[in-house]
Amino acid sequence: MPDSGPAFSVRIAETEAELRAAQALRYDVFVLELGGGGAEVDHEAGLERDAFDPFVDHMLLEDTATGKVVGVYRLLRESQAEAAGRFYSESEYDLTLLKASGRRLLELGRSCLHRDYRGGTAMFHLWNGLAEYVLEHDIEILFGTASFHGTDVSALAEPLAMLYHNHLAPPDLRVRALEGHYQRMDLVSADALDRRRAMVQVPALIKAYLRLGGVIGDGAYVDHAFNTTDICLVLDTAAMNARQRKLYAGGAGA
Repeated sequence: MPDSGPAFSVRIAETEAELRAAQALRYDVFVLELGGGGAEVDHEAGLERDAFDPFVDHMLLEDTATGKVVGVYRLLRESQAEAAGRFYSESEYDLTLLKASGRRLLELGRSCLHRDYRGGTAMFHLWNGLAEYVLEHDIEILFGTASFHGTDVSALAEPLAMLYHNHLAPPDLRVRALEGHYQRMDLVSADALDRRRAMVQVPALIKAYLRLGGVIGDGAYVDHAFNTTDICLVLDTAAMNARQRKLYAGGAGA
């Protein structure tokens, strides 16, 4: 019989060792692979961490055959954000519209997979766990920053413009990059845009959110500490159609 691939389990970290496993994977991906940094990164221990880690839920994807944590998601609900003082992405975006909506919010962040598990079923297993978490907590709006690698906005002009012209959030969900850091995304006019070429440059995670019905906030944020150009994605769970709900719950073939 053909190899069906690795088996996975998904859980919320409960111990210090599990938290460190998440931070170690984040270090491998965000620091070593993508060139990010930050004041609280522990290079000696190989841990990517920050002040929000004690307040959030860390969702772990484990390869059950090896016991290794190969995927993580950082989940921050409103009550946790209140305890932390704010949502993580409020350092980049004005979230007033979302916070005033009266709807249950969940911020997604620090999503990453070990390089050996990309392109397979791992992300669907992680999202299946995320879907269960969303249902458990009655989440209505998902949001968070997602990143392009690098800070050269001119090199990202086409994909940023494509997102702006085709996936801009409706006014009631259109969060905006903070004044003083706002980077225009409409750097190429809609009629001059090569949409196919632009989409090739869009990271897989952003494409996946777009397929689920995700929309984009107004303006990008250039994060020099992490060597990324960020956008803010917003996903209204009530707006998903039946196909998108099936995909989000991991029902699509992988």
